[in-house]
Amino acid sequence: MPPAYEQVSDLPYGHLLRPHTGPLRKDERYDTVHFDGGTYQDQPANGASFLECAFTGVELSGVKLRQARFNEVWVQGSRWVAVAAPESEWQDAQLLGTVLAGVSAYGSALRRVVLRHCKLESVNLRGALLRDVVFEDCLLRDIDFGDAKLTDVSFPGSTLDEVRFGTARLRQVDLRGAVRLGLPDGPQGLRGALISTTQLFELAPQFAHALGITVKDR
Repeated sequence: MPPAYEQVSDLPYGHLLRPHTGPLRKDERYDTVHFDGGTYQDQPANGASFLECAFTGVELSGVKLRQARFNEVWVQGSRWVAVAAPESEWQDAQLLGTVLAGVSAYGSALRRVVLRHCKLESVNLRGALLRDVVFEDCLLRDIDFGDAKLTDVSFPGSTLDEVRFGTARLRQVDLRGAVRLGLPDGPQGLRGALISTTQLFELAPQFAHALGITVKDR
């Protein structure tokens, strides 16, 4: 994982950043660009690539980012609402204090990505590939990981509420640090995950139900 950066000036490419003006454009290449403040609404930016870029205090609403590429991108204090980013690629990226709501990112690939103090709500990650991803102190609500592949993914300090793993394939997925596991599908899709003894006890009724076991005291 890349080191954690707290502000723009900490970024190794921070001194190279140029302020962005104008709308987002389809298939555009953005290299060392700083998107600072402002709102981008219903703009087509499919196929755009962002290399060593920073987003601070930005709101994206209804923006189209299909097959967009985000490499060494840093996002802080931003809001992404109803953004369509299926089949996008994220690598060596950090998202801090950012809200992702109603985002479609199915079929996307996330590698070496850190999300810290973020709120994710109604995010579609079906069929996505996540490798070396950390959700730290995040709220994940109504998240769909169905058919996704998760490898070396952890959730320290995070709350999982209505998170569906469904037919996901997990490998070394560490759920032990999660504050809460709200899994409407129960144990389905948890093969390959690490959970704590306390979490096992909390999930025991769902495990029993999945196995057809009735638990009843006298």
